[in-house]
Amino acid sequence: MLALSPLLVFVALYLGTSLLAGDFYKMPISVAFLAASVYAVAISGGMPFKQRVATFSHGASTENVIQMLWIFVLAGAFAHTARETGCIDATVSLALQILPEQMLMAGLFLGACFISLSIGTSVGTIVALTPIATGIAQSTETSLPLLVALVVGGSLFGDNLSFISDTTIAATSTQGCRQSDKFKVNSFIVVPSALLTLLLYTFMGHQLHAPQELGEVDYVKVLPYLVVLLTALIGINVLAVLTLGIVVCGVIGLATGSFDGYGWLQSMNTGILSMGELIIITMLASGLLEVVAAGGGIKWLIDRMTRHINGKRGAELCIATLVGCVNLCTANNTVAILTVGGIAKTIGECFGVDARKCASILDTMSCCVQGTIPYGAQILMAAGLASINPVSILPYLYYPLITGVATIMAILVRYPRRYS
Repeated sequence: MLALSPLLVFVALYLGTSLLAGDFYKMPISVAFLAASVYAVAISGGMPFKQRVATFSHGASTENVIQMLWIFVLAGAFAHTARETGCIDATVSLALQILPEQMLMAGLFLGACFISLSIGTSVGTIVALTPIATGIAQSTETSLPLLVALVVGGSLFGDNLSFISDTTIAATSTQGCRQSDKFKVNSFIVVPSALLTLLLYTFMGHQLHAPQELGEVDYVKVLPYLVVLLTALIGINVLAVLTLGIVVCGVIGLATGSFDGYGWLQSMNTGILSMGELIIITMLASGLLEVVAAGGGIKWLIDRMTRHINGKRGAELCIATLVGCVNLCTANNTVAILTVGGIAKTIGECFGVDARKCASILDTMSCCVQGTIPYGAQILMAAGLASINPVSILPYLYYPLITGVATIMAILVRYPRRYS
């Protein structure tokens, strides 16, 4: 229990200070994580100080973390180069011309759902669409956190449902069921949630007003985003996709006179530096969570939550709560599924829970929690690209919240019946 206390320190420090000040921008999230990290290293007894620091450092530099940092670096370089080249403005103008202003929000959410379902990654979708959402918010004078949250929600739809998503592969492999079977169970839960969210955005979209006069669309400058989306859709690694996007932006910028060679380098540098706080937060959070895990915090949580299971419905609720809590402690939905997957399978076998339903619960609840924590990779990435506070996005994350409620209701009312 003591090992979990650094997370409570972070929440108390960040939320408490922000609520006291009445402003979530007053308390820097990086400072809150730094204080919680120092506390975590200080209380992790039973080992020399040097080893405690080594544990923290290992967590901050795992393969998954470093790969995420590479994505942040390349995403920052691509986003700023695209802005300097005029690619974002051109893409936003095209979207404003194609979609009726009342359907801009619904169309953006639907596009995020389709792209994430196709490429199987929420981060890749967020990288592609957040700059466009930012441009639309500026052009239509709409709340920027609202449109960014819309992209995050749509990206989690595909992360949850796609056949090639890491979470899908982790959930089905740990429960020993086929991806197609998990897809069927998931679709009963998340498709109605997505449709309800789409109707909500369609209704809210009536408040949008596009600019009366739209300039001519420079279709050449739309090309970088088309290249990024198409290469992502055919399954190319997101690092290669972003690198290609930077090169295409640079070539177009040089050809159109947006900048010279040195200007291109400076543009990439500015974009990379703009992701500095995001990189620091990611490393601090990852190191903190590694110390929590090494101290037995996650194991204690799992042991406590599996003691008093009663019946099939109780078993399913326990699995949902377990993966949600571990996701809070790891800030990674795939890691959370892998951590509790074996325990969930044992619980399912003991109480007769269908493996397909179990895999679905693991996936939906982990994506729900991942999409609502301000230190998760998805929200950090979106906030970094939009230059806003991660917490400002949280009130508008309708899809993850609706999905979480739908998952709990599916457990309570035994839905879908054929898998319950």
